[in-house]
Amino acid sequence: MKIDLQILEVKSAADFPTVFAMASKAHVEAIMLLPDPTGIYLANIKQITDLSIKHRIPVVGTTSSYADAGALMSYEPNELDLWRRAASYVDKILKGAKPAELPVEQPTKFELVINLKTAKQIGLPIPPNVLARADRVIR
Repeated sequence: MKIDLQILEVKSAADFPTVFAMASKAHVEAIMLLPDPTGIYLANIKQITDLSIKHRIPVVGTTSSYADAGALMSYEPNELDLWRRAASYVDKILKGAKPAELPVEQPTKFELVINLKTAKQIGLPIPPNVLARADRVIR
């Protein structure tokens, strides 16, 4: 795919302006917020989305909370489907199946959320075929 990846490390909320300035200077085309056990991204999503719009750099998150808060889009496993599948495992175990003998499964259903409001603010047109594939579009 010929994609160059850059890792921009954030240790505190004070790092976000510097990271976005560096990304802008390096002509980064998008920023992906990876899963974050510390919660720093979601706690500072307003600052992140404001910087995204200021620098016109799309931000993609791994939970719909990011798109709901102003990130361009999110792509994640469908949480309801994961819970249903976990319940079927619990059912099997309660009926006597040995957990070690149950296969490990990967998510099979994913949710794409696109924030058109943000796309317009950063001047990024979203093709109709991409919008048609979205599970939810924020207008």
